[in-house]
Amino acid sequence: MPAATTPQAPSLPAAPPVAVGVAPLPRPELEAFVDGVVQRSMARDHIAGVTISVVQNGQVVLKKGYGFANLGQRRAVDPDKTLFRIASISKTFTWIALMNEIESGHMRLDGPVNLYLPEPLQLKDQGKKTQVRLRDLMTHTAGFEDRAMGQLFERDPNRIRPLADYLRQERPRRVREPGLLPSYSNYGAALAGAAVANVTGKPFEQLVTEEIILPTGMRHTTFREARPWRDNLPAPMSEELAAELSDSFSWTPLGWKVQPREFIGQVAPAGSASSTAGDMARYMTLLLNGGAIDGKTVFSARTAQAFRTPMYRPAPEAAGWNAGFQDIPLPGGRRGFGHGGATLYFHSNMVIAPELGLGVFISVNTDSGANLPATLPATIIEHFYANPPAVPQASAISYEQAKLYEGDYLTTRRAYGGLEGFINRVIGRATVRATADGRLSISEGGSATLFNAAGRPGVFKAVDGPLVIVFDANGDRPSRFYAARGFATYERIGPMRSALLLIVTVGLAGLASVATVLGTIVRNRREARQTPVQARASQMQTAQAVLWLISAACMGVFAVRASDQTAAFFGWPSGWLLSGSACALVAALMAVVTLGALPMVWRGGRRVDSWTAGRKVAFTFTALLFVFLSVLLGLWGYLLPWS
Repeated sequence: MPAATTPQAPSLPAAPPVAVGVAPLPRPELEAFVDGVVQRSMARDHIAGVTISVVQNGQVVLKKGYGFANLGQRRAVDPDKTLFRIASISKTFTWIALMNEIESGHMRLDGPVNLYLPEPLQLKDQGKKTQVRLRDLMTHTAGFEDRAMGQLFERDPNRIRPLADYLRQERPRRVREPGLLPSYSNYGAALAGAAVANVTGKPFEQLVTEEIILPTGMRHTTFREARPWRDNLPAPMSEELAAELSDSFSWTPLGWKVQPREFIGQVAPAGSASSTAGDMARYMTLLLNGGAIDGKTVFSARTAQAFRTPMYRPAPEAAGWNAGFQDIPLPGGRRGFGHGGATLYFHSNMVIAPELGLGVFISVNTDSGANLPATLPATIIEHFYANPPAVPQASAISYEQAKLYEGDYLTTRRAYGGLEGFINRVIGRATVRATADGRLSISEGGSATLFNAAGRPGVFKAVDGPLVIVFDANGDRPSRFYAARGFATYERIGPMRSALLLIVTVGLAGLASVATVLGTIVRNRREARQTPVQARASQMQTAQAVLWLISAACMGVFAVRASDQTAAFFGWPSGWLLSGSACALVAALMAVVTLGALPMVWRGGRRVDSWTAGRKVAFTFTALLFVFLSVLLGLWGYLLPWS
């Protein structure tokens, strides 16, 4: 991949103090190291374009673009001109604006958010005793469920709604009291942005531009989106910036495919910003310099300290939140702060390491490139400041002790009802298994990570990195663990919600359905003798079998199509999923009726006119199996086509 390199600026004005006792990064070695890591990842993960900046002690140590922002025009990524969607890193601007209002006394950190919202946007009690505070929004502990399908991203600019309309129409369910468990919420961040805008009397996009973007000198950063003008929406991105916005890509067997632009302006405070690596270098310098740059103070030293200090941790050694910024464990036992971000196609990460005077920003424009931004900042720190031990440490517990943690766990960051809830129960689980040497293997989303017990009960550290997970005990068995990056809690689920049980039941029900349908075809005249009740019961069970098979086929088509996340998000709710759910619901209702007919089926009539004992047993087994499948699918949330 060709690389576009911008000459290193000598410095950024108003440099932060030099990190004491820390050798500065050697620029040639850093560039060579990053080149190797990035180019290997681009080839392996089929990434079209990457932009990166590294700052230290007020200096831009590295600022570089790799690959392409536009394939048709062969436009290379320019770190000073090419805008990438930085997604949830946008939230950090929102938290700065919010903390400024708290510092000025216009808002209170522990004040209920409803005090700062117009009446249509205020949160309802929904049976909860405690009001949601600004603090809860900043630490992602408001207790909201998390919904995204069909509304978080838009492809058609005509479907974009004003922030207030979105917050009113897409209000999530409150599923727990605030302040109890971390569960990442885009809605909560958008609500915080609306509260700040309401208090200041300025539209959010104008507020963040005037208070943060312009004073910081970020001339190629905006929360506005490249779309047509609409009277009821904020002004779109300027033509000059829109011309430099990178395209979105996905990799296909035929090469890169340019994807439709994702709009997220309806929740602008949570994710609509676009920026360049050069501008993000200035932003990281602002964060490292305690809120000041070029002689201008954007936020106070007290706020700067809040961004570096855990405001909330669910357990002493668990990942937490620093006034909206992620609390990030780093190699060498250090801790940093920052934020990651992802749209459907862009993946970004910003990590600030104050002890090193260091900031790293990286973004990619291809959906398959998530791993590079997630790992590169820690990889740089590890390579230059914290070489890993040659031999991984042994686990502090035995296999028998590790087995206590085994089980299936479900994320709290999910929808709790409807078909989206069903999908989240399928994909939002983690499997914990003990290894023979006392480690834990935690599998999630197709990847597995090994963790060593760290010597303190319930605390486990990744074998190949700084990430830490912490289990909460409930009696003798751990009931939950806190995700390594603080985004969610994983709660232990019982056997009735086991994926293995569902798979086995669906498989058996599929075989029984096929056998039931084939039985109506191959059964001879003698075997077909039956009472009127048995005849009607047989017809009902055959209808159920057909419905179950149709439902399975619809789910299969949906699963194949959902592998394309564009189709899944923009096509929600899928007609295939709705049809499969509706067929399953009708089959489940019929299964209950069939269960009630079992005594009459067994009673039969004269022997010559009734089923054989074998057929009665087969019918009963199938009826019970269909009922059990119905109960399972009901618990998983699949029987809700209207939702």
